[in-house]
Amino acid sequence: MRAIADTGFVVAFLNHSDKYHEWASEIGRRVSSPLLTCEAVLSETVFQVESASRVLALLQDGFLRIAFDLPKNIGEVLALAERYRDRTPDLADLCLIRMSEIHNDLPVLTVDEKGFRVYRRNGRDVIPIVCPPR
Repeated sequence: MRAIADTGFVVAFLNHSDKYHEWASEIGRRVSSPLLTCEAVLSETVFQVESASRVLALLQDGFLRIAFDLPKNIGEVLALAERYRDRTPDLADLCLIRMSEIHNDLPVLTVDEKGFRVYRRNGRDVIPIVCPPR
């Protein structure tokens, strides 16, 4: 499986007591190449799992790969922030929306189904997502 990884997915993958851990682990077993992510997701994940070394190990092991350059995409991310200002998205969500525009063949792995069902890429296109079963 190839995809873009959101914070909730990575947290669930690392945290055995997370209610979505089994879902994330199953997806993790099917990963065929590094999951793409951004530094904002890594920062949120480190905060939530309280371990920089565990998160960084996912990069070192090739499970995750940083595939977003915020300075090169600042105009687009700022436009997304303005568009969704009423939803107050965090930086990670904005970067992932932009990543979905760039890597339009990849779904976003997320536990935030509610948010990502509202967000649109390229102004109006649905972002493909993979979420835990309800």
